Amino acid sequence: MRFEGTDSYVATPDLMLAVNAAITLQRPLLIKGEPGTGKTLLAEEVANALGLPLLQWHIKSTTKAQQGLYEYDAVSRLRDSQLGESKVHDIANYIVKGPLWQAFEADTPTVVLIDEIDKADIEFPNDLLRELDRMEFYCYETHTLVQAKQRPIVFITSNNEKELPDAFLRRCFFHYIRFPDKDTMGRIVDVHFPKLKQELLREALEVFFELREVPGLKKKPSTSELVDWLKLLVAEDIPADVLRSKDVKTAIPPLHGALLKNEQDIHLFERLAFLSRQTR
Repeated sequence: MRFEGTDSYVATPDLMLAVNAAITLQRPLLIKGEPGTGKTLLAEEVANALGLPLLQWHIKSTTKAQQGLYEYDAVSRLRDSQLGESKVHDIANYIVKGPLWQAFEADTPTVVLIDEIDKADIEFPNDLLRELDRMEFYCYETHTLVQAKQRPIVFITSNNEKELPDAFLRRCFFHYIRFPDKDTMGRIVDVHFPKLKQELLREALEVFFELREVPGLKKKPSTSELVDWLKLLVAEDIPADVLRSKDVKTAIPPLHGALLKNEQDIHLFERLAFLSRQTR
């Protein structure tokens, strides 16, 4: 199995190399990068390209590693015992299988996405070391050893909110998605807007990349925010010359709410625009 990219996802050669290396090594692929650079979407596209089912596990601050394996629904069992249900005598009826258990028992290989692992507690990655390494775990309630029939392709994403343990990192193949350059970004935009006027695209990309370079910006706009902005520019029929007439370092671009997501950055641009007017 080799990933060669898809028509709906622009993958750079080094990203495709990382995916295929992780598949060859049979190790989880740990993906880091700025928010909005396509980390989560990568797992979906690889699953589609290889024709494999996808199991997604989106991590929250309250998520425990055990939930990826299974959960014992004691509340339902208690309720059923009060109602006199016959199935209450078999504890297996109250085991809720998590995405890793589902992947382990699948007859064909699957793609498993563990999304934003850095949102969880610092011990979360360590709690999955054995399961991801040996591809097996023990269910104490049913006294069953669950072993993977087929080793899944595991994608793990992180926004770098927390440092991950060294022991966990040692078991992964790592890749950092660099922010796309103008040429790559143009190809990404073309996937979403194949009929976009090249003049508008050229001016929008110029504004976008200059905006990202403004010093003091708290949150730089991402790829997904550029796509949203272009969608608005097209919907409002904003001509390219409106963008060309704006100096992004001294004035806020039109429909800036798609690009700037906090008041600090908006105030920064307002101050730059005021200073620009004062020096004229």
